[in-house]
Amino acid sequence: MLPELGHATRKQIACLAGLAPHPAQSGNSFKKYPMTGGRDLIRRTLFMAALTASRCHPELKHFYQNLLSNKKPKKLALAAVARKLVTIANAVLKPIQISIPQLT
Repeated sequence: MLPELGHATRKQIACLAGLAPHPAQSGNSFKKYPMTGGRDLIRRTLFMAALTASRCHPELKHFYQNLLSNKKPKKLALAAVARKLVTIANAVLKPIQISIPQLT
């Protein structure tokens, strides 16, 4: 469902998963940036995984609790955990590129 995983940058993969905010401002008005675009099924799946990770995974639980203690909304904190999950998956699946020095 996400064949680009491991081959894209972290910003690109977050956008493809639908976890990147897209500003839609005109003039001087200030609006919240909605997460639009991307693949809906992937985003919904990542939110469920983020909900579990924010309760069970020690590092992600601390990250989530830290966001909540900084007065961030729960949905925003959960979206940040989901984005961190897809970024971790992208980094794990990146092909290892080893450069071998030339002997001359």
